Amino acid sequence: QAEKNAKPALESGCKGIFLINHDFDYPQFLPIIRHVRQRFPDLWIGVNFLAVTGKIAFPILADLQNDGVRTDAYWADDARMDERVEVQETANEIARIRAESGWDGIYLGGVAFKKQRPVPEEHYALSARISVPYLDVVCTSGIATGQEADLTKIQTFRDAIGEAPMALASGITPENAADYCGLVDCFLVATGINYPGDFYNIDPARLDALLAVTRKQGEIA
Repeated sequence: QAEKNAKPALESGCKGIFLINHDFDYPQFLPIIRHVRQRFPDLWIGVNFLAVTGKIAFPILADLQNDGVRTDAYWADDARMDERVEVQETANEIARIRAESGWDGIYLGGVAFKKQRPVPEEHYALSARISVPYLDVVCTSGIATGQEADLTKIQTFRDAIGEAPMALASGITPENAADYCGLVDCFLVATGINYPGDFYNIDPARLDALLAVTRKQGEIA
């Protein structure tokens, strides 16, 4: 299934894919990562272990790297930012583990992210701002999978982080992508480009339609 869905992404000229373990624990996921990398040695591949922070993920990714299995990015649902405290102890620990692991990919971390600890709207800017030193890409979302994000939230994040890279990870479709293109650098999308009623399989026509929007934005920029 992972290989089947990687093919339309590659054929469409998509810049990269993420592999995610939606229905099973991450140990069962590792052979899939190895297989997809073997089948697509040059493809940009990121991974997301659901409900797993970088504390656990980075040493695993380093082991894969040492075995010749490159992962280009890790996306954590929760970067463990806490706007309620001054010292980010957990984020600091994750940063230390990442550095010690030797894994050299890109770190995308969820901030005020779906299905995590709720962050009050008035704290969005602070949450975004404190995350910048810890993350290569600040990643946020709407309230749930497939739910588009409030544009006000995304604008608040952009204003707070300045030129730092930013990703949006829910609710993007070919129909609404243009609304967000000027605010974020990266879309993480599945539901919005899948076949109707199918949570698992990419519709190449939907993917092509989304890429047409992003490419047009690039021409404007």
